Amino acid sequence: MEGTRPAGGAGAGDAGPGTRAHAGPRAPVPAASRAPGTRPARLAPVGRGALFWCALALPAVTADRIGLNEPRPLWQQLTGLAVLATAAALARRGPLPAFALAAALGLADTPALFSVSYGPALAVLALLLGLRASRAHPAVAVLAGTAVVGVARIALVGVDPAPEVLVLTGTLLFVCVLPWLGGRYWRQSRALAEAGWTRAARLEGERRHAEERARLRERARIAQDMHDSLGHELSLLALRAAALQVAPDLGPAHRAAAAELRVAAADATDHLHRIIGVLREDDEDDREDGPLPLAPAGESVEQLVARAAESGLPVRWEPRHTPDPPADPGGLADRLLYRIVREALTNAARHAPGAPVAVSLTGQASGTTVTVTNTAATGPGSPSAGGSGLLGLRAAVASLGGEFTAGSHGEGFRVRAYVPAVRTAAPAPAPSPTAPFTRARRRVALGLGAAAAAGLVLLGAAFGWYAYTETRSVLTPSAYAHLRTGTPYEEMAPVLPSREAHDPPTDRAPAPPPGADCRYYRASGELLTSIDHFRLCFDRRDRLVAKDVVPGLHDARREEIRR
Repeated sequence: MEGTRPAGGAGAGDAGPGTRAHAGPRAPVPAASRAPGTRPARLAPVGRGALFWCALALPAVTADRIGLNEPRPLWQQLTGLAVLATAAALARRGPLPAFALAAALGLADTPALFSVSYGPALAVLALLLGLRASRAHPAVAVLAGTAVVGVARIALVGVDPAPEVLVLTGTLLFVCVLPWLGGRYWRQSRALAEAGWTRAARLEGERRHAEERARLRERARIAQDMHDSLGHELSLLALRAAALQVAPDLGPAHRAAAAELRVAAADATDHLHRIIGVLREDDEDDREDGPLPLAPAGESVEQLVARAAESGLPVRWEPRHTPDPPADPGGLADRLLYRIVREALTNAARHAPGAPVAVSLTGQASGTTVTVTNTAATGPGSPSAGGSGLLGLRAAVASLGGEFTAGSHGEGFRVRAYVPAVRTAAPAPAPSPTAPFTRARRRVALGLGAAAAAGLVLLGAAFGWYAYTETRSVLTPSAYAHLRTGTPYEEMAPVLPSREAHDPPTDRAPAPPPGADCRYYRASGELLTSIDHFRLCFDRRDRLVAKDVVPGLHDARREEIRR
């Protein structure tokens, strides 16, 4: 129940006819608006605890009422219910003490731990222990301690130690260990699901951040390509204007216009460099792989050199060995070679006007070497503004494993780069994001499988021991018929079985003679069914004083019906 109720014990019947329980989340009532003498109701946790205790106590009460247990005193039954109540109260905040109390109660009830009254409660509390306890070592210690105490009790007060130890082991395995492992698997599944949602949210944020970075880098690459392409075209335009300026058939006015055009093209190149420098990312030059070049507009390196020569740049093409056509035309290596030559020709046109330029290309199977060399300038060039074109090219070549050098060569300047052949390799399979979850589930499944396999082995061993002990306690009807009262035990020992019957039907047997020691034997070797038993009673001198046939359960019921 939610809400408030008077402290004086007023009932909950003041609610209006349209109200219902748990209709939805309710806003907390401010302290100032509460009636004097009222307090928030705390019945919901108490009610859940009471229901949980009733569920734990129901098997014990039912087993006692319908006779599934041996008759027990009332104080013992009440003590068991009180212990279960304590365990139910501790189950949420202290699952380990709650399970320990249930185990102690089971051991106090029977040395083999299993009982109809407290076995279900033990299994439920073991499940809650695995679900709510974060550490496994304390639970393992309690389980081991339960096994040790149970074996010690069986050794001290057990009637038939070997079967009782097997029952204790099976109870620990199937009633305690397997529910505990199931609870741990449940807890792990919830933790993995929560971690999965957290990981999904983090990956979503990383994806948005990566998309934003990709947009910024694409803008920077476009800006860099604009700088290289337009700068190259403006440099060629300045060359054409310089050629017009020195043409012999041009008038003074046209010469002045050509000179202004050449200066304007040079100024536009510098302005473009400054604008692009603002648009580019601050860390673009420091990236490990450098800015990736965009593909040329269908133009090869040889066509680029030819177009520069037509624009008036004194450049010659010197292919020493033409490489084979690339497997991926317009690929990364091809685009990078084009960009290197274009940048070198642009710098030669700007900073060394009039200087002859030689472009050589040497192709091999492993890669391609390109060299752009210019001699001393014949006229004044544009001042260097500290551009980053060569730095970006150096980073791009280094990212492919090549070599790049640029510097003075004699009276001129030389740019040389070796670009290895880039072979597209199949991308390595990315690790699955569910791999940690799969491994965790596999570990839990292996633990459950090992526990189940061990349980099957123990069940097989228990059944084998049961079959061995029961078949060794069979007294044939013919041997029973030859037994006579007054015969000493020593004379009958050769025909008697080596073991007595386990769990004899003493409740269906007649009253034994006073002071006699009675022993029970099975009349047949049939298993898993109620059969007749033979009872032999001996006096203090080990002489047979009485022999009786105790009928099986079905025969006893027939006798009752006949009566």
